[in-house]
Amino acid sequence: MGSNPHPLPAHPTTPAGADGLAALLARPDKAVVALDFDGTLAEIVPDPEQARAHPRAVPALAALAPYVASVAVITGRPAGVAVRYGGFAGVPGLEHLVVLGHYGAERWDAVSGTVRAPAPHEGVAAVRAELPGFLDRFGAWRGTWIEEKGRAVAVHTRRAGDPQAAFEALRDPLNELAARHGLIVEPGRLVLELRPPGMDKGVALSEYVRETGAETVLYAGDDLGDLPAYAAVEKLRSDGHPGLLVCSGSEVPELAERADLLLPGPAAVVDFLAAVAARLG
Repeated sequence: MGSNPHPLPAHPTTPAGADGLAALLARPDKAVVALDFDGTLAEIVPDPEQARAHPRAVPALAALAPYVASVAVITGRPAGVAVRYGGFAGVPGLEHLVVLGHYGAERWDAVSGTVRAPAPHEGVAAVRAELPGFLDRFGAWRGTWIEEKGRAVAVHTRRAGDPQAAFEALRDPLNELAARHGLIVEPGRLVLELRPPGMDKGVALSEYVRETGAETVLYAGDDLGDLPAYAAVEKLRSDGHPGLLVCSGSEVPELAERADLLLPGPAAVVDFLAAVAARLG
């Protein structure tokens, strides 16, 4: 790393996080760097179809990836969509990138350029057909809209007159609707996603760390859906594996309060990753 390593723009505020960062810098070849997409590598935007990775995200990941055991993007989006919106395909340095979509139910590997996925859950199609009339009956149609996610469907309230009130009003009814069709509701920042049970970012991260044989994990996220991944890293730490929990932004207190390192948003996240890569170079 040289006698004059590049300084990092931010440092963990917890002893466990400091240990995780130190382990990553000391043995990067034994570390997995796992990242959420929306809100972590890409800014949150009113229309999710317009979300794109921060302009410095791909260069930062491409600079870091050759030093670490693996870089993985774990997202609620379909894997192929995250690859497209992230600009991850065919990038020198990211030949071994893995994208775990739909909370780990789908997997895209840069090596093959293909997505592997299970058969879709029949409850998603049933909910998709029922949702428009369901929202209309609850008087929630104005400013509320449905995002098709293939293996899931999401209801957004960001454009409603009172986004938080609409979110809270729909939470219980959508939970009941999801349960009727064998689905669960994944809450996020002004979005309620109805999806199949059995997989979350914690399960996906734990399985991937086991697959790679990594000893250290950095995980960065920004939303409620990232809490299971945080719990997975905390479990790994209790088993003797160093870990660093990064939170992008402070809109979700449940996440920010558990983070070792709080960064103000995607620009700061990618700058931190670029600085780590420079430190390793």
